[in-house]
Amino acid sequence: MHCFFTSDLHGKIPRYTALFHAISHEQPDAVFLGGDLLPIHHSDIPVDAFIQHQILTPMRTLAATTRFFLILGNDDPRNYEALFQEADHNGICAYIHEHTTTLNGYTIAGYAYVPPTPFLLKDWERYDVSYDTGVGNVSPEEGTHTVPFSADALRHGNIAEDLEKLASNIKMDTTIFLFHSPPYDTALDRAGLDGRMVDHAPLDVHVGSIAIARFIEHHQPLLTLHGHVHEAPRLTGQWKTQIGKTVCFNGANDGPELSLIRFDPHHLGKATREFLD
Repeated sequence: MHCFFTSDLHGKIPRYTALFHAISHEQPDAVFLGGDLLPIHHSDIPVDAFIQHQILTPMRTLAATTRFFLILGNDDPRNYEALFQEADHNGICAYIHEHTTTLNGYTIAGYAYVPPTPFLLKDWERYDVSYDTGVGNVSPEEGTHTVPFSADALRHGNIAEDLEKLASNIKMDTTIFLFHSPPYDTALDRAGLDGRMVDHAPLDVHVGSIAIARFIEHHQPLLTLHGHVHEAPRLTGQWKTQIGKTVCFNGANDGPELSLIRFDPHHLGKATREFLD
């Protein structure tokens, strides 16, 4: 089975052009998009128009031969989520945040939340395994939200509990998890924060999720797909790692090119990464 994975396109049209050109040329069975998809900071195109014309229209054209699985990321305002939910309803893509579906005998599960960050948009942030936000980060209860959240959900929700609910009754050795956050203290979550301090306290250079790392260690899914920390593959020289039996990929890139990972879930050791511009 021929699959593509990429993440953190951040609304950059050349990346989408390269992606859909590769899909059209190779006709993979499935494409996984790992969040931070939208042009929030650098485009004059209205975001809803961008979603329709740059993402959903090409998907609609290619959906006869390729299935699309996606989540959003912490830089994607959640008020645009309804457009992807509608596209899911219309069979254009599978929007899988906190949902599961199937693909050729595999279970596909998605989860978009990340642990607290220094950024102010909090639509896709949760406490991780405790109420500690870490040095320099802003609580999910603060910052801004583009959709309503209950105070109780913001205060008491956490990634660890969410994942246990999502994982119930899943056969892990045939499951692919699409996460935005990478697992904590791995080659995939290494941020460029060396020597940085806040109030005389050093920042942790690992910014992934402890809950996701523990979840992978305990449940051992077949494959986990991640993004969020763009520079990690460059800093560590690794875009893939292994936790027990679980293979993990980071599909982000801090350069201008599209980072495209090609893989077959039957032969994960043969996965490749290519930069396309």
